[in-house]
Amino acid sequence: MNKVIVIGSLNIDVQQRIERLPLQGETLGINKQTTAFGGKGANQAVAAARQGAAVHFIGSVGQDEGGRAYKELLKEEGISTATIKEIANEPTGTAYIMLEPDGHNTILVYPGANASVTVADIEAAEALFVDADFVVAQFEVPQEAVLAGFRLAHKYHAKTILNPAPVRTSIEEAILAETDLVVPNETEAAALAHLAPTTDIEELAPVMASLRAKGMDNAIITLGEAGVYYDVDDVTGVRAIFKVQVVDTTAAGDTFIGTLAAHLTPDFSNLEEAILMATRASSLAVSHAGAIDSIPTLAAVQAANADV
Repeated sequence: MNKVIVIGSLNIDVQQRIERLPLQGETLGINKQTTAFGGKGANQAVAAARQGAAVHFIGSVGQDEGGRAYKELLKEEGISTATIKEIANEPTGTAYIMLEPDGHNTILVYPGANASVTVADIEAAEALFVDADFVVAQFEVPQEAVLAGFRLAHKYHAKTILNPAPVRTSIEEAILAETDLVVPNETEAAALAHLAPTTDIEELAPVMASLRAKGMDNAIITLGEAGVYYDVDDVTGVRAIFKVQVVDTTAAGDTFIGTLAAHLTPDFSNLEEAILMATRASSLAVSHAGAIDSIPTLAAVQAANADV
């Protein structure tokens, strides 16, 4: 199984169940509120670890109860936390997740300690990169840290996977030059392509053409209920999702990416098999509530019904 390094965020998720999003100036009640561990980086790391990958995490938490508890949780998942630093003057990051009855969510994030990940932190962890297979990152930590990590990945011949989230309209050319595979959702892909968001498979070719023109030659676009569109090393296709009762979509994309990093070979030769596993895992994740709590194990994914 792969050795995966995740450079990313660790958040305390405050999930609020609501009937609908409030309008500007409107006050609505919250039906239920719970607190759990989340953050795109942590979700992706746990997903990879539960699929059997050897996972190392580079990130930051506050010197607070949440940060200490988070490191213990990751250790219990078998994830190396030696390169997670504790920040004295910032709290552990927090995400406020507004969850509607149909399972869809809207999220506000306060980065806190996540914003303190530095190039020096990446360089101090260089020994981890020597035998890594994949380095995974998102944009919930500073871009200069992502760039430093991707450069180290290529120094030691590891492949890089970029999740361009939160959504943005451009990515630094230097980061793109070090990115082997970009994995956005349909909203993120559309923003990067400067086109309208779409989950229509027939309309995704122009989106991919625009991404390619901007330097993103290999992409897997997750489309929620519409499945997955991929164009990697001239292999193009669509993977349908598994039919499940949607409960909570919070960690679906992160589960997909972490599972992909665990199963994909560095030469991408098993691309379609790895996408199948990742699609199974994300489908299982949305059928359960929570972020990390919803991420399935390898055994659960292997037992999933293969019919779609």
